[in-house]
Amino acid sequence: MDKYVIGLDFGTLSARALLVNVINGQEVATAVSEYKHGVIQDYLPGSNTKLEDDWALQDPNDYLEAIYEIIPKVIREGHVKSEDIIGIGIDFTSCTILPIDKNGDPLCNKKEFRHDPHSWVKLWKHHAAQYEADKLNKIAEKRNEPFLNLYGGKISSEWLIPKVMQIVDESPKIYDAAYTFIEAGDWIVFKLTGVLNRNCCAAGFKAMWNDRLGFPSNEFLKELNPILENFIGLKIKGDVVPIGARAGFLTKEMANKLGLTENTAVAVASVDAHVAFPAVGASKKGDMVLIIGTSTCNITISDKEVLVPGISGVVKDSVIPGYYGYEAGQPAVGDIFDWYVKNCVPYNYYVEAQRKNLDIFDYLNEKASKLKPGDSGLICLDWFNGNRSTLVDANLSGLILGLTLSTKPEEIYRSLIEATAFGQKIIIDTFNEYGVTIDNLYACGGIAVKNSLLMQIYADVLGINIKVSSSDQAVALGSAILGAVAAGSKNGGYDSIEEASEFMSAPFMKEYVPNKEYTEMYMDIFEEYRKLYNYFGKTNGVMKKLKKLTIGEKIH
Repeated sequence: MDKYVIGLDFGTLSARALLVNVINGQEVATAVSEYKHGVIQDYLPGSNTKLEDDWALQDPNDYLEAIYEIIPKVIREGHVKSEDIIGIGIDFTSCTILPIDKNGDPLCNKKEFRHDPHSWVKLWKHHAAQYEADKLNKIAEKRNEPFLNLYGGKISSEWLIPKVMQIVDESPKIYDAAYTFIEAGDWIVFKLTGVLNRNCCAAGFKAMWNDRLGFPSNEFLKELNPILENFIGLKIKGDVVPIGARAGFLTKEMANKLGLTENTAVAVASVDAHVAFPAVGASKKGDMVLIIGTSTCNITISDKEVLVPGISGVVKDSVIPGYYGYEAGQPAVGDIFDWYVKNCVPYNYYVEAQRKNLDIFDYLNEKASKLKPGDSGLICLDWFNGNRSTLVDANLSGLILGLTLSTKPEEIYRSLIEATAFGQKIIIDTFNEYGVTIDNLYACGGIAVKNSLLMQIYADVLGINIKVSSSDQAVALGSAILGAVAAGSKNGGYDSIEEASEFMSAPFMKEYVPNKEYTEMYMDIFEEYRKLYNYFGKTNGVMKKLKKLTIGEKIH
């Protein structure tokens, strides 16, 4: 009798459920639910409370409503029996945190806190804690804190502690009222099982936890703000648990709501990008996976802990147990292309695309594919949402250099793709330089599957073959793999991530091979990109000065 697992993938705008056959990885059914409130950036729902710049919130109730919709749907459409579904795995875009009470209820659901934006979920791309991040980094550097170099020398404003610092600074009553501040993925597991724990992936990469050092010291936290001195003991609840572990089983209430049984195992949550690693068949040191979507995450593993500057972190047992997982990435990739077609592509291009029965991206790809490296005369910096790796600075912005009155839309479009490829080369070169050698590249995500021009440019720029997964749901598949491991072999699953990956990972759709001529041509352009990268990222502060103008600050 076949057994099945469900992978739950919580993204920025929607949640997806994927029903997978444990024996062969067949993707049986899928369902998607768009969050009712999406990303909250202007006003709190049902309120006149105006949010300031760089805020990005969500309603946690949207996550639960999504679960109640998509799990029963994949069961129906998959025509499987509830008792044959043995496990659930969960991934979540991170760092996405919320304050909850002791019962697990979000503070934003309480009448007295409903109009306080700090009681809501702070999404990963909430960048309003940059002031706090800058303060944290300055103090950590002064104190020579041992954790700092594990995160490339700088802590991001996206992470848990800067976000909590902002709450303490701006709404201490929310800090006081919170029983704990929890990653949204861990909260979902808590709601499903009644068990409160913290996945080591998010704890390590987003909350500065280390298997040797633990969380930052009370002395350091006190220097950040005296209120935070006992933050770890008072406001961080639950054990840190490695990836692949079983968190528990569905509660009776949840089993009834979802149409499943109480024997359904639930895996410890993980960060979305990291679970894609086993889903594409990557399993050994030297493998790197690019998860390419609205942003891009780089995930790799090594058998040693190495300090690599400008990365997002190194955490043991966070990707494959027994290995050190590494993360880096770019905070905007697909978002850049989406911005471009919505704001900069002329109307006649849309008309011509429609005439040829193409969407606007296919039309631009068709035109841009006729260009060779350097034909556009443009170089871009891909910092339209700041830079995550290797500069770790949310206050940087995009740049397009070389525009003339003859520049065409497809030339700008191609140069934007090339910029994201150059950003990737900076990241991969940094890993190689510091001893985490990258031998094999894998890619997954909607853009990797759909945009062959982008993938070929990446192969040409990086000078390395790139294998693209056939699944455009690799992240959800990775969570399903974790669900199979949580169930265990005695219940029809597997006892290790490697074993589950061997049977359940998706085959490759295509392998992109570098055009050697283009690789050589791109090397010259990349050297100019590197000069701009260092100049505007490290030397000239004009981008930060301009950003101050947008929020009404004086630049001098």
